[in-house]
Amino acid sequence: MVNVTYDSSGDLISSTGTVFNEGDIAWTLASTALVWIMIPGVGFFYSGLLRRKNALNMIYLSMMTVGVVSFQWFFWGYSLAFSETASPYIGNLKYFALQNVLDQPSIGSVRVPAIVFCVFQLMFAAITPMIAIGAVAERSRLGPLVAFVFAWSTLVYDPIACWTWNSQGWSYVLGGLDFAGGTPVHISSGTAALAISLYLGKRRGYGTERLAYKPHNTTYVILGTVFLWFGWFGFNGGSALSANLRATQACIVTNLAASVGGLTWMFWDYRLERKWSVVGFCSGAISGLVAITPGSGYVGSPAAVLFGFMAGTICNFATQLKFIFKYDDTLDIFASHAIGGIVGNVLTGLFAQASVAGADGITMIPGGWLDHNYRQLGIQLADSVSGLSYSFVMTTIILWIMHFIPGLRLRCDEETEILGVDDAEMGEFAYDYVGVDIELIPRTEYNMGATSGSREPQHTAATTSQISEEKDPKQAGGEEDVSRVQ
Repeated sequence: MVNVTYDSSGDLISSTGTVFNEGDIAWTLASTALVWIMIPGVGFFYSGLLRRKNALNMIYLSMMTVGVVSFQWFFWGYSLAFSETASPYIGNLKYFALQNVLDQPSIGSVRVPAIVFCVFQLMFAAITPMIAIGAVAERSRLGPLVAFVFAWSTLVYDPIACWTWNSQGWSYVLGGLDFAGGTPVHISSGTAALAISLYLGKRRGYGTERLAYKPHNTTYVILGTVFLWFGWFGFNGGSALSANLRATQACIVTNLAASVGGLTWMFWDYRLERKWSVVGFCSGAISGLVAITPGSGYVGSPAAVLFGFMAGTICNFATQLKFIFKYDDTLDIFASHAIGGIVGNVLTGLFAQASVAGADGITMIPGGWLDHNYRQLGIQLADSVSGLSYSFVMTTIILWIMHFIPGLRLRCDEETEILGVDDAEMGEFAYDYVGVDIELIPRTEYNMGATSGSREPQHTAATTSQISEEKDPKQAGGEEDVSRVQ
């Protein structure tokens, strides 16, 4: 049992003699709860963007991921990422099953004990695979994803977290600046989503009118964005691991980048359809949040405006990559998270300031280009390319190993895809009613020659014939077949 005492000011004195401010502990634990709420937020966001017949499984996957990663983090995940005796690439089993993870100063900061740092970092480990497995939308079996999440967290997330945040990691030693997870969380998950999309292949009906659907529940999209935006204050602000001015500055730039990103994406979409899209705003807000993540503890408020604008612009246009290269990234995860993470890492190399990082009274960095430290951009690029390459290759290897293990192949059969993953795999629905009459159509209607669906419209002008088809639901295959309602 740990023996702790308190000094005259009420601060906690650990058995090792280290003094911890309880306000710092309280803020980090509150931030832990904020980041936790982001995980179902991802589930709701993804769910709203899909069709009704596939809405529930995304919310389920967010809960499943929390459960699997919580066990994995206890079992060996924390030790592999944050043991002090780690190699430059991955840790060891010093803290296997959280042995001796108690009141000693954490590897992340001497301001909080190891056990507090452990549970805070668990939330980052849990949300990352959830972002990635959104790529399985509408065409995957659910059972094998339990094994995939455990394996991916061990072989992809833990090593990247180690080299980024562990004081022994090669990127940390080199001087990489990643305050809250540009590479470990966003680049790794976004690139994994690309690998998953390529492995699973295209959904049935890809390139036809059947996949040119709009999000089935825009309210879920907004709700997911609310959870994510709200939780991101703990995601970035909590990464200061202390209740101080640096944490406050991180919250300021987080909110600012999200706001500018949302407006920017919405304005770019308006030029195409002359509609004020709330889905576009939500997509842009998340891209801004992604981009500001690595720089939130290093950059000032004016830079945050540029982070939001660049993320809202580049990520918006990056959604067209799937049309150019013909891959089916259903939810544009690669465009929003991998590209957004790279944008954030690069801009951090340009605009990081020693004065902002030093607002906690401890951190000393040479800064970025703004502080005339011109080599920082090269370090940021090396870290970004390494995270992207490693995640893509290792994710692909995991998927193909599982492919040849009986029972672990991810791709569902054709009937499951047509019926919907919710009904086929879960036997449950997101709602008491599901309008399958619209979504279960004759197979002959899957070849109608339309573009595939996306939360970002394809950047091509509509033809006169396409406009007339949209006005006539019978010609566009949108008429309900009442005979199939029952």
